[in-house]
Amino acid sequence: MSALVMNAVSRDHGSGASLVHALHEVSLTVEPGEFVAVMGPSGSGKSTLLTLAGGLDAPTDGQILVEGVDLARLPRRKVAELRRRRVGYVFQDLNLIPSLTAAENVMLPRELDGVRARQARREAVLALREVGLAELADRFPEEMSGGQQQRVAIARALVGDRRLMLADEPTGALDSATGEEIMRVLRARCDAGAACLMVTHESRHAAWADRVVFLRDGRMVDATGPRPGPESLFQEAR
Repeated sequence: MSALVMNAVSRDHGSGASLVHALHEVSLTVEPGEFVAVMGPSGSGKSTLLTLAGGLDAPTDGQILVEGVDLARLPRRKVAELRRRRVGYVFQDLNLIPSLTAAENVMLPRELDGVRARQARREAVLALREVGLAELADRFPEEMSGGQQQRVAIARALVGDRRLMLADEPTGALDSATGEEIMRVLRARCDAGAACLMVTHESRHAAWADRVVFLRDGRMVDATGPRPGPESLFQEAR
């Protein structure tokens, strides 16, 4: 069963003279174990694609299935539940809760699913260790650098048995070495059977993916085959 299927998905904003086609009839399938990168210029619809794939917004037209479940057929509460249990989402703006420690931020989605606090913390520390931050488990976001906060957000997306990872510029606040380590973590998750859909403007990070799709003006305009090299990606993206 495919981890994600998007069939002729469109998303419009506004109406009349102010109508904007943020996404236009995009079809995309991501299989378990597959790492797909999305590239394109600013305003091309990349972030819109992720918010729709994760059920954070609803399409104007088209169909979206997560592990065979049609999101349009679920009430909002069930969509949120599915997203919390099956989808790991790394936001551009992190969305960490300032009053919670790193471990508590990572634990939160598991606790919302009814996992006991001790087990949730154990899973959170494992996820933090995966991104190289286990020693900062009890620090608050304001006590960490921007790059460390980004890694906490990634750990929150990794915690538990998430089968679909959605990442919006996951290395944006990280230095080159840490960014490569995060890409290695995401790649390892895919190799272990999870699916990953990642928005990036960095060709060297897209080179970790099995496939790269290109958006322009809300339309899918091109796609590469397995594991293209960074140089060819840069040429394509331009």
